[in-house]
Amino acid sequence: MGTPPLAATVLAALLAGKNLNLLAVVTQPDQPRGREMKLQPSAVKEFALNRGFPVLQPESARDPHFVDQVRALRPDLIVVAAYGQILPQALLDVPRWGCLNLHTSLLPKYRGAAPIQWAILNGDPETGVTIMKMEAGLDTGAVVSEERTPITVADNAQTLHDRLARIGGALLLRTLPGFIAGKIVPQPQPAEGASYARKIQKEDGRLDWSLPARALWNRVRGLTPWPGTFTFLSRSSGPILLKVWSAEVAGSVSHAPGEIVSAENEGVVVACGEGSLRLLELQREGGKRLPVQAFLAGFPLRAGEGLK
Repeated sequence: MGTPPLAATVLAALLAGKNLNLLAVVTQPDQPRGREMKLQPSAVKEFALNRGFPVLQPESARDPHFVDQVRALRPDLIVVAAYGQILPQALLDVPRWGCLNLHTSLLPKYRGAAPIQWAILNGDPETGVTIMKMEAGLDTGAVVSEERTPITVADNAQTLHDRLARIGGALLLRTLPGFIAGKIVPQPQPAEGASYARKIQKEDGRLDWSLPARALWNRVRGLTPWPGTFTFLSRSSGPILLKVWSAEVAGSVSHAPGEIVSAENEGVVVACGEGSLRLLELQREGGKRLPVQAFLAGFPLRAGEGLK
């Protein structure tokens, strides 16, 4: 059971395992996307159909008809990765070995929808993947296995997502034999250290220049590629939306937060509440995403201008 590209990567890993018989794939209903808002299948549905597996797409995992469909399949185990709904107890009780969930954080930290983004936003030095035995609560089940990985300075939400998907798929394959054989005893999550990683909203991408430069750097990394970070350039003709795709922490400056200190080919330096941020990749509303040198060639910025 899964929906986004991360789940498709995990599914691909499962199919590479030995002695596993995939009965069906469950994913969210097709969603409208793009300018024309046409219904589009999830990454998991596309992957499964291309390989000839049956796909179930219930509107709700609580639908009794859907639960009966799964029960009729008589699965020994259900594996869940970023499905997008909380499973009811009636469904959790169907397989004889229960349901395993692959979650992209080191539980109990970052339960919820956006653990990858919040790990970067909060400046964590590492994160990881946890495989847990599911229960009716939100990411509260007992831990079966986990693997850690550092969050590097080169990481953003996309690169970390891709690495955790690969780590998670491999960890799942290593974990299943011992779990099925009863050699791995799931351990309850610690009572301390639990936190909730709420869903990211578009407005989370707005850069607040009164914050320290490191916090803003983490925001740029944590919200790339979606929703991306943005700011507004103040000009007499009106504010201009600028998207910031890449940045780095620069040195200390004595300017007001949001003031452009310099705009050169090496980067646009902007004063922050503490330190400054060098913008390396920018996009004007309606324009292309460009390295700073190419951006400035077509849209000059000046020292002393303000961002809000």
